[in-house]
Parts: sequence; structure tokens; C-alpha cells
Amino acid sequence: MIRPPMTDDLLMREALAEAMLGFAAGEVPVGAVVWLDGAIVGRGHNQPIGTYDPTAHAEVVAVREAARTVGNYRLTGATVCVTIEPCLMCVGALVHARVARVVFGAAEPRAGALVSAVRALEHPGLNHRFEVVGGVLADECRAIVQVFFEERREDRV
Repeated sequence: MIRPPMTDDLLMREALAEAMLGFAAGEVPVGAVVWLDGAIVGRGHNQPIGTYDPTAHAEVVAVREAARTVGNYRLTGATVCVTIEPCLMCVGALVHARVARVVFGAAEPRAGALVSAVRALEHPGLNHRFEVVGGVLADECRAIVQVFFEERREDRV
């Protein structure tokens, strides 16, 4: 079967669909997908509230599913696409998974650990680094989070 090429924009649209699932569940709407060997092998959205798991960030959920799918905790050659810049915990997981690329939508000025609050990949002790592409569909990625928090503020009033 011939598959059309997957672009970062198309991957981000898949991640945005995951973010909407999180939104509907009352979780901070962040979504992620893992692309490897021509297919999406992992999907995830934030779910720490619903699963009572502080590590259930979209990236970690997607990487766990991808690792199960391919039967290996190393995801060498994978691209992880996530709607919001990953936090330090998620960057650590992505380093351990040995992903090749991380594509993110909107920067996260308070907790982003790739280009914003922390530049984790600059740590000299890391034994793996990956390519970073930021700003893919950033306005759409930012908007979903802004709407989520605006609605939460309105509910409190």
C-alpha cells in the first residue's frame, strides 16, 4: 500500500485531535502522537486527573503506547509531535526513548523544557539528543489551551 507523505502539519492535526479528547475529559488539552516507520504507532492526551497518575502527560502516554506497539522501549527514528512544548519530565522520557525528533506547537514559557523555561537538551550529561522543531500550528495549539482555561475561569465565577 502506498501511503501519502506525512508532514509535520498533518501530524500536528492528529495531535490536536488527541488534545480535544483531553479537553472533553476535563484534562488540560495537550495531545501527542508518535510517528515511526511510516505510521502513527502511539497516541496520547493529558490524563493525570482521570488516571490519578502525575506522569500521564500526553507525550508519556503516547510514548508508552508506541513502545508497546513496536515491542521496544527504544523508539529510535521516531518523531513525537505534541501540541505544547514538553516539560522537563517529558523531555527526560523522550531522551530515554531515544526519539529522533520532537515537533511541538506552542511554546510553554513557564514549564517548557526545550526552548523556553529550561533548555534541557543542553545539559552536558545527556547521552542522547534529538532534533527540535517548534511552532507548528502554534496558534491553533495555543488557542485550545486558552479556551480551556477561559472556560474554567468562567465556571468559577
